[in-house]
Amino acid sequence: MNGDRMKIIFLVYHDVIEDRVSKLLDELKIDYFTEWENVKGKGHNSDAHLGSRTFPGYNSVRMIAFQDDQSVNSIIEGVSDVLRKDDKVRLFQLPLEKII
Repeated sequence: MNGDRMKIIFLVYHDVIEDRVSKLLDELKIDYFTEWENVKGKGHNSDAHLGSRTFPGYNSVRMIAFQDDQSVNSIIEGVSDVLRKDDKVRLFQLPLEKII
């Protein structure tokens, strides 16, 4: 697949909201992704999740490729409206040049 409008997003979220992220993706009919679990990290102005006593918990990351802007916009709206309120999720969007 090639395309000028393809995008890739990375959803990074605290693992305790896994069920909410899954529910949102189900509602949006997004059943394709690659997921990393037990990811350690700290974002700008957010709590660290390092799997330790001092910084408990982990993050999860879902990578999702999109061929059209409409699907990207729907997930951005969903994250903004549903998940972003409690500051436990980040969405990173990048252009995607090619899928082989």
